[in-house]
Amino acid sequence: MKDKLFKLLLFVASASVLLLTAGIIYALIGGASQAFGEYGFWGFITNSEWDPRSATEEYGALSFIVGTLFTAFFALLICLLFSLPVALFNGEYFKGTKISSFVGSIVGLLAGIPSIVYGLWGFYMLRPLTIELGINAQGFGIFTASIVLAIMIIPYASSLSSEFLSMVPNNLKEGAYSLGATRIEVIQHISLPVAGSGIVASYILALGRALGETMAVTMLIGNTNNIPKGLADTGNTMASIIANQFGESDGIKLSSLIAIGLLLFIITAIINLIAKLIVKHMSRA
Repeated sequence: MKDKLFKLLLFVASASVLLLTAGIIYALIGGASQAFGEYGFWGFITNSEWDPRSATEEYGALSFIVGTLFTAFFALLICLLFSLPVALFNGEYFKGTKISSFVGSIVGLLAGIPSIVYGLWGFYMLRPLTIELGINAQGFGIFTASIVLAIMIIPYASSLSSEFLSMVPNNLKEGAYSLGATRIEVIQHISLPVAGSGIVASYILALGRALGETMAVTMLIGNTNNIPKGLADTGNTMASIIANQFGESDGIKLSSLIAIGLLLFIITAIINLIAKLIVKHMSRA
């Protein structure tokens, strides 16, 4: 009887997650229907105009899609350069030591800092540096927002990657050492291939946070409705345009913002699906 009740509880919990997801999708589609009906799904995606003036009112999502992908993937590139060394430090070279525990605690602390605090840090510390380097005259833009995003997602990627590296069986590494392999060769041929699927998954999770980050990006990206052509340009992401204009919107503009939210949901789902396929392929290999 207890087993049946527990099985029923698990079923209800799983069904609730599915119903919640379906409810979110239904609400987003319903809210976005006016915008898609006015401009068409493809027309809305490929249009870069965002003009809220009543006489020439027109909305499109292309500028914000480009801004979102630009900042997120540049942040992921920076994250990769720094988080993998931290993961190797904690999960391979100094595994189980006091210094590894200390670094892990600092990484966990950084992961728990609210995004608005990162935004304030970027505004008062990174923005003046951007101006000093001559990257952007105002200090706002893709570069500044991406650097802050990278710092935000490094703790997630490094801590998860470190856990997967530490789970690599010791007998595999000891066997390689017994054959005369060096530490670098063990990492290259044993640790990284075995933990590879988990490491890829950790970076996808980090990318997911970068795609949906709102406050820090809103404070630093410049909030202009144009397609950024480089790191020095200002722009907007899908999350930042919603945060900036949702409270004062109605009618077709409100529907357009909800449509952008739906597109962000779709982009995130596609990236997660690609990640699962990559992880599945690497696991089989």
